[in-house]
Amino acid sequence: MESVPTNIKLIIDKIADLEKPLVNAELADLSNLSNSELDYLQQVWGKIELERRLKIISRMVELAEDNFELNFDGIYKNCLRDPDKDVRVKAIEGLWENEETALISILIRMLNEDPSETVQAAAAKGLSKFASLAELKRLGPASSSRVSQALLAILLDSTKPPEVWRRALEAAAPLSLPDVKKAIGDAYKSADLKMKNSAIYAMGKNCDSTWLPILIKEVSNPNPDVRYEAAGACGEICDEEAVPHLIKLTQDKDPEVQQAAILSLGKIGGVKAKAHLLKCASNVDENISEAAETALRYIDTEEDIRF
Repeated sequence: MESVPTNIKLIIDKIADLEKPLVNAELADLSNLSNSELDYLQQVWGKIELERRLKIISRMVELAEDNFELNFDGIYKNCLRDPDKDVRVKAIEGLWENEETALISILIRMLNEDPSETVQAAAAKGLSKFASLAELKRLGPASSSRVSQALLAILLDSTKPPEVWRRALEAAAPLSLPDVKKAIGDAYKSADLKMKNSAIYAMGKNCDSTWLPILIKEVSNPNPDVRYEAAGACGEICDEEAVPHLIKLTQDKDPEVQQAAILSLGKIGGVKAKAHLLKCASNVDENISEAAETALRYIDTEEDIRF
């Protein structure tokens, strides 16, 4: 068996030591570990105190978000079997960019069998990228079928915990299936605000313009959380009919709603959207101007692709 380099052993031993600080540069050295290095880490991992394990994996997720060259996927995969639910959730989050089809079976098993509802919900969320790939025909027929069947099974089971059910709804939303559309419509009628917001989010991910009248109505909802989801969903559907309503939302009293509306204008594009974003870019509020500049870059990128 391949030996583990001394420097990697020292780093692994150090992160296991509660008396030693976690150093980002040293954690970064644990990127792209070989199989033998992963085996050694796994041997040590089980002896590390829980709070420290959670701190290590959380820091790795943060580092990888800031630097796309870092890859801790091997570590995350091992952590999917961690006895602690919070570590398992973080491992699923860390694998968000990973599109290996081998993960589908693991996530489905966690969705159906994990003892923690929090992990089940995270597993459903983890399957959402595979649902998108399936809808875009970038996933093989067998894998696509497994993803859709697993998520639909949750949506057709009224006994599932609400948090797991609504996360499965959000994950299944990209699939253009009648059962998915029905589930979205049913969830929208719910008296539970979280469920309704998930339905509005799902309408956007469903990318069906038939949802647009509902979304346009909801951008005027008294609740800022609903307005925020409706603004984001309008951007996903990319219909210019929503532009005047989103322009109004850029003056919303809630800053997060303002930014959601601005970013959606960037996704939709068009003359009116671009003209308004140019005004927003000169706003004295840095959050508004920065969001507008991001949206304008998105429009410019889309225009470059078209032409």
